[in-house]
Amino acid sequence: MSSEPGTTGELDEPGPIDYLVIAFPGSHLTGEGLPLLVDLVERDIIRVLDLTFVHKDADGTVAGLELADVTGDGRLDLTVFEGASSGLFGESDIAEAGALLEPGDSAAVLLYENRWAAPLANALRREDARIVAGGRVQLQDLLDVLDAVEGLEAAG
Repeated sequence: MSSEPGTTGELDEPGPIDYLVIAFPGSHLTGEGLPLLVDLVERDIIRVLDLTFVHKDADGTVAGLELADVTGDGRLDLTVFEGASSGLFGESDIAEAGALLEPGDSAAVLLYENRWAAPLANALRREDARIVAGGRVQLQDLLDVLDAVEGLEAAG
C-alpha cells in the first residue's frame, strides 16, 4: 500500500476495517447524516473504502444504485464520495444487504477504515500481537442490559 498525500511518506498498514448497512425505510434519504460522515473523513478518523447504495423493489428484486440515482432530486450531494470503490464489495454483498431490507427500502452500504485505530493496530503488529476478534454491540441490546441491571438494583 502506498502512502497517501499528507502522510509521512512511510508505508502504513491500515486500521481495522468495518462496514455498516444503513436502511432508509421507503427510500427516504434526507442527507442529514452526510455532513457528519464528511467530517469524520476530513478529520482522518475514518477513510471510506466503499460506499454503495442498494434498493429493494416491491417484488423483492435487489439492485445496486449509482450515486446519480440516489441524488437525482438534487437535494443530496454525494459527489464527495464518487469513486469511493475499492472493489471489495461484490454481488453477494449487495444481495446480503438487500436481504436486510423491506420492499421499497434502500440502504447505504459503507466500508470504512478506522484511521484512529491504525497507530494502535500497527504498534500491536510490531509486538507480534494480533487483534483476533472484534464486534459491535447493538444499541438496543445495550439498552436492554442496562434496563435489566437497573431493575436488579432497584429490586435489591
